[in-house]
Amino acid sequence: MISQLFQLLIYQPLFNALIFIYSLLPNLGLSVIILTGLIKLLTLPLNAKAFRLQQIMAGIQSELKSVQKKYKDNPEKQAQAVSEIFKREKVSPLGPIVPILIQLPVLIALYQLFWHGLWSQENHVYSFISKPEVISPLFLGIDLSQPNVILAVLAGIAQLVQTLMLPNALKKNKDSGDMKEKMSAALQKQMIYLFPILTVFILLKLPSALGLYWLATSVFSVWQQYALNKPTLKK
Repeated sequence: MISQLFQLLIYQPLFNALIFIYSLLPNLGLSVIILTGLIKLLTLPLNAKAFRLQQIMAGIQSELKSVQKKYKDNPEKQAQAVSEIFKREKVSPLGPIVPILIQLPVLIALYQLFWHGLWSQENHVYSFISKPEVISPLFLGIDLSQPNVILAVLAGIAQLVQTLMLPNALKKNKDSGDMKEKMSAALQKQMIYLFPILTVFILLKLPSALGLYWLATSVFSVWQQYALNKPTLKK
């Protein structure tokens, strides 16, 4: 039942949207980029909300750490004080993650679409959409049905740039001498560079259409985060 709903409500609309774009502009690479842009536009309210929540969470980190130090021997009082801070700021610890989780089914559908959907004989083209006889996988001399190291590396670099633009990404913890907090900060910095590297290795084994989508998503996200950051930068 869940699988059928997923196919009906998410996978098929995305599949047909890509086919429709390709029928108007018979270039798979450009079609992938346009579809990515449309998805980012539709999910802009969610992404903007997640970004604002991330800014709020970054802004209260020092206050949270002060509370944790003050009540380190009283977990109950500590939990109460932290809860009051979240209540005052009208956020929850999972707040920035929820909008991302909502978009997860879209990411899974796109993964399936680029992994095998376009190249298999099975399809879900709506009757009112013109079905192309052949979908050429070539884009700028790259076969999007095969892995490509250039797109994989560019996608990893773009993801790194996007991550570095997040609030508090590389903020130094100057006021803390706590070894546990220093180790946590060091691990966080390692993760910033580790995930783009993992992305490159993963995309090296997948059709480069996924790499192009990942690259386009990161580029659109960088532009989006820059636009959302502008009011903050002007202050």
